[in-house]
Amino acid sequence: MTAPSRIVLPEQLDELPPSDPRACRSRRDLQRVHRAMGSLSILKFAITRLKLAAPPRRILELGAGDGTLVLRLAQTIKPRWPEVELTILDRHDLVSSQTREAYKALGWHLTILREDVLDWAAGENPGHFDLCITCLFLHHFETETLPTLMRAIARNADALIACEPRRNVLARVGSQLIGLLGTNRVTREDAVKSVDAGFTAGELTALWPFEAAWDCEEHAALPFTHCFTAVLHSARRGSPLK
Repeated sequence: MTAPSRIVLPEQLDELPPSDPRACRSRRDLQRVHRAMGSLSILKFAITRLKLAAPPRRILELGAGDGTLVLRLAQTIKPRWPEVELTILDRHDLVSSQTREAYKALGWHLTILREDVLDWAAGENPGHFDLCITCLFLHHFETETLPTLMRAIARNADALIACEPRRNVLARVGSQLIGLLGTNRVTREDAVKSVDAGFTAGELTALWPFEAAWDCEEHAALPFTHCFTAVLHSARRGSPLK
């Protein structure tokens, strides 16, 4: 069965002021949504599939929200990644003091970059990242806009992991039942929009500035996630350039 075309609509959480009680509740809801989607396990599996030649020392997370998903990754990954420089790019600084302290306790150095991601993509950004991570973020953008963002990621990072809603019947049903997790109205309505704007088949690979130097993989990650990874050949184990 052919998946319906993407429909990208504004999501309420993006429109609400960060301090709005409905937005605060919805961000807490998203922590439960990530657990229901198995996002942490999907991220860890994707990292093993990248086969990086060395643990990443500089990581960029796009659209990170409260920063707790990558914190959970940092706390559980073994062997631990030491002295990581993590940059979180988001329009708002939503990272709590508790989360900052938790990163510090792990020996990670956290930088918050408050910027619209498309402004970041259009700029000449200093520095370079070993790994870029983005979860439930790319689906916010129209298909025509995504190549600009993809090119910026390819310029600024050696590898990418993107976990997005899977646009299929199972995910659609899951989005309609998300209220069973105790989520508020904002989260319930945004969940359905997210699936309609999600991805399937090779859609993200087709938007990547594909060159022979990159390995790209795209697959469904049950129950509701669509996973896309891209990594430079030179960043992988066994590369003759390492």
